[in-house]
Amino acid sequence: MKFTQFFTITMMMSLTTMINAQQQLNPETEKKIDILMSKMTLEEKVGQMNQYNGFWDVTGPAPVGGTAEQKYENIKKGLVGSMLTVRGVSEVKAVQKIAVEQTRLGIPLIIGFDVIHGYKTLSPIPLAEAASWDLKAIEKSAQIAASEAAASGINWTFGPMMDISRDPRWGRVMEGAGEDPFLGSKIAIARVKGFQGDNTFKSPLRIAATAKHFAGYGFVDGALEYNAAEISTNTLYNQILPPFNAAVDAGIKSVMTSFNTINGIPATADRYLLRDVLKKKWGFLGFVISDWASIKEMIPWGFSKDENEAAKSAVEAGTDMDMEGGIYVPYLIDLVKTGKVKQEHVDDAVRRILRVKFELGLFDDPYRFLDEKREKEIIGSKANREAVLDIAKKSIVLLKNDQNILPLKKSGQNIVVLGSLAESKNSPLGSWRIAADDDTAVSVLEGLQKYKGNSLKYVKGLEITKVEPTFLTEVQYNMTDRSGFEEAKKAAKEADIVVMVLGEHGFSSGEARSRTNIDLPGLQQEFLEEIYKVNSNIVLVLTNGRPLSISWAAEKIPGILECWQLGTETGNAVAEVLYGDYNPSGKLPMTFPRNVGQIPIYYNHYSTGRFMDKDNNVFWSHYSDVDKTPLYPFGYGLSYTTFEYSNLKVNKKSFAKGEKIIVSVDLKNTGKVTGKEVVQLYLHDEFASVVRPVKELKGFELAELKAGETKTITFALTDAELGFYNHQHEFVVEAGTFKVMVGGSSNAGLSMKFEYGN
Repeated sequence: MKFTQFFTITMMMSLTTMINAQQQLNPETEKKIDILMSKMTLEEKVGQMNQYNGFWDVTGPAPVGGTAEQKYENIKKGLVGSMLTVRGVSEVKAVQKIAVEQTRLGIPLIIGFDVIHGYKTLSPIPLAEAASWDLKAIEKSAQIAASEAAASGINWTFGPMMDISRDPRWGRVMEGAGEDPFLGSKIAIARVKGFQGDNTFKSPLRIAATAKHFAGYGFVDGALEYNAAEISTNTLYNQILPPFNAAVDAGIKSVMTSFNTINGIPATADRYLLRDVLKKKWGFLGFVISDWASIKEMIPWGFSKDENEAAKSAVEAGTDMDMEGGIYVPYLIDLVKTGKVKQEHVDDAVRRILRVKFELGLFDDPYRFLDEKREKEIIGSKANREAVLDIAKKSIVLLKNDQNILPLKKSGQNIVVLGSLAESKNSPLGSWRIAADDDTAVSVLEGLQKYKGNSLKYVKGLEITKVEPTFLTEVQYNMTDRSGFEEAKKAAKEADIVVMVLGEHGFSSGEARSRTNIDLPGLQQEFLEEIYKVNSNIVLVLTNGRPLSISWAAEKIPGILECWQLGTETGNAVAEVLYGDYNPSGKLPMTFPRNVGQIPIYYNHYSTGRFMDKDNNVFWSHYSDVDKTPLYPFGYGLSYTTFEYSNLKVNKKSFAKGEKIIVSVDLKNTGKVTGKEVVQLYLHDEFASVVRPVKELKGFELAELKAGETKTITFALTDAELGFYNHQHEFVVEAGTFKVMVGGSSNAGLSMKFEYGN
């Protein structure tokens, strides 16, 4: 070891969070909770820990018989604390009136919903938004989603998802911010602010947010949904937990447990994660909700022998509310009465739930989110559509642009558009959009048709899917029908430019949408190659919810635009970028592999003892059949202009403990048009008590420059950026040599070193 000293940060992030959270307690609110809880029976307390899914037309006749009638009666008895998927002012008002006006204590319900990337007006899927690296735009997107959801009577969202994941086979990567904990933490904060505002909830257009899935869900084995996760302490603390910690710092009101196990323990029953880390070390004051029936699912896991034991394990671990599991109300009351579960566990859970309800203003006015006029004015407004168009354009990533095939000329070109995804108004909405109406996206074809200067022809050529899928059905890709190939080839042969819209259907990603291959599904690769034979001037527009393996296209196709699924304004955003009315500035939040065999592949990996030894030596870390480098690295993205980095500086060569490091670099727009560049700073701690990644993102800034303009970009590094968690779960900063790297992707070109703490 080349250093002799290291020091532990005394004001660790967890301690800071705990202090800040404790300062946010409102004594007046706590007194009100004390008074209310003193009046509550044990049954009513357990009722607050019970959440039901919507189960009947609330404004219609009361249900008779079956589960629905039992749920209805439990609401009237005060045995329900929350409802989910009840939406619309009239529906929410009806169920809220039962809770407030027909129960003994009149405790209002908190109304939850999966507001993942919008309500009616849809923003890009979250992974696409992460590609913008634009925190203000991401916050605005969450704010729009919150406003529309709140206007419909909802006051709590089951988002944002903060799972870091390195495996694009996992369908839920579309819900997150990608593979990096630093970027993921910044985006988590932006989304929490967007949903919750300043955390006062004075506005009836802000809603409580949920950090999910706690924890490790993005690392499930084989990228299989609801699976086990084998995670080291190093990975847990340095990769997975940071975005959740950041969300707690930002004042998030609830946390959702994940479906997976960690170290053989289902997350819903993980006392260490929920009580020791989240509630004690981080000082989290909100409440923990299970994922859908995850308490009950501990039985097939083989962790709990029956529902009674599952209820006991979950509440003792710190899961405060049971989402649609039907476990707490039937079993928890007797568990407390017989002394098998401590009363204090129930009281702690109920206090947390009531605290959030008070903070949302539901006790002051249970109907504050219920205004029919506001509902009509806000949902789907012109302003909301303009805002989601803005974030959609910012989310697009230019992957390749040989011979400047893009942007398209405004006139004089004969353009042919191919592929059924080009005319789809449904697929671009993406997954997890259960409040949005089908077929409401602007299609790519519609966006292009607004530009009148060129000859534009659309030929489907290939129907991507057999039938139009739904949220609850598997996507069936067309594997046999090539009947449109010849017409498409004929049209392409006569065209100046061929725009091919290929990728995944919007329902190919999301929950329970894992894939073993991440190439172009169905006949799309064959279709692409057939068109290439007659005309190589192809612009490939990718619409997908995960990184894809497109090695053939990356080699052959001159223009590739990663457009993801961009939501309501998809077609307008894509067309503006294709025609150059918006200069693409997106950067990849996840690595694109050359093929599925490289997975997991990620930029912040570790070195090896033979990492660099490749000359005349077969025994080095490599694949024998493909280059080990990614197809497109994390942070990568081109522009219609070019940028030059120079003059990287660190303000000193050596720094004392606690001293701030100032890094600067000059950025010049060397092209002919105005453009934006995400300047990225990476660090490497060269020698440490725990092996550190070859590089870690520790700063970024989105800079806009006119043609020929130069700007100096400055970063400040502190202990928060230099440190890491060791095997004792302590956040430490060790003295030693650090390498700083700055550039336009994780393959940053400029670097230099400095000494710290020696």
